[in-house]
Amino acid sequence: MVLLSLAMIAGCSRADTGDSEVAVVTIQNKGSDTIVNLALAWAEAYQLVDPQVRVAVTGGGSGTGITALVNGTVDIANASRQIKDEELRAAQANAIEVRELVIALDAIAIVVHPDNPVERLTLQQISDIYSGKITNWREVGGENRPIVLLSRETNSGTHVYFLEEVIRLGQADDTTLFSPDTLLLPSSEGISAEVRQNPNAIGYDGLGYVTPDMKTVDVGLSFEGPFWSPTVETVNAGQYPIARELYMYSTAAASDAITTYLEWILSPEAQRIVLDLGFIPVAATE
Repeated sequence: MVLLSLAMIAGCSRADTGDSEVAVVTIQNKGSDTIVNLALAWAEAYQLVDPQVRVAVTGGGSGTGITALVNGTVDIANASRQIKDEELRAAQANAIEVRELVIALDAIAIVVHPDNPVERLTLQQISDIYSGKITNWREVGGENRPIVLLSRETNSGTHVYFLEEVIRLGQADDTTLFSPDTLLLPSSEGISAEVRQNPNAIGYDGLGYVTPDMKTVDVGLSFEGPFWSPTVETVNAGQYPIARELYMYSTAAASDAITTYLEWILSPEAQRIVLDLGFIPVAATE
C-alpha cells in the first residue's frame, strides 16, 4: 500500500538544454472532457513558468480520471463532478489520501438549434424532456416536432451532474433516469455538432463549449420566472440554476512539482485562461 501511494509521485525524464541535461518532471493529468481543453491550455502556459515540468493531459471522463488516481496511474484527476463516497473508499483501501481543489466554475447550458423558437424552459420542463415525459417541442411552446435528446456518456461527470441535479432536481431519493431514447455522445464537441445540424435536438454543454452558432435556452425555477441565460455574470451572482464547480484531485503524497503546479492554477495568470476559454474563475484576476 505504501508503494502504491508513493507511485503517485511524478516521473522524471531528461531534457537537453544545450550545454547539459537537466531532469524534467512529467505530471500525468487525466479525466473530465469538459476540463480537457482548459487543462491543455494550462499545461502549455506552464511551460513558460517552469520549463522543467511537463504536464501530459488526456481526457476520458471524470470517472476515468478518478479511477486512474485511485489506482495510482496518474498524478492529477480532472473532474466535472465531486468525487463519490465509493471512490473515496477505494482510495482509502489503496492507502491513498485524496486532496480536492476547485479550479473553476461552470454553467451547463441547455442548447438547441438556432432555428428552434423555444426561448426558455423551467428546470421541471427540462427534467420532463430528458426523462421522456415530454416528447414533442409543441408541449413547451415550440413547433410540432419530435424532441431528439442528446447527452454525454455515463462515464462523464457532466452526465452524472445533469442526472442528479437536473433530471432528479437535486432530490437524493429520486430514481428518475434518462429516457432510453437519449443519444449518448462521447464528447461535448459531439453534442455541439449534432445540435448545429439537427433542428429537433436538445443537448447540454459546459459554457466553454457553447459557440455563437448554437442557441442557449434561458432557464428558470418556475413558469413565473425569472429566467436566466448561462453567463459568467449570472453564475457569479448565483442566479443561473445549472451551475457547478470543476475539480482537480491529487494525493497527499503528491510531489513538490505537482503541489506547485496546482498552486499556480489558482494564480491570476492561470485564472485568466479560465475566463478566456469561457469558464468562470474561482480567484480574482488582475
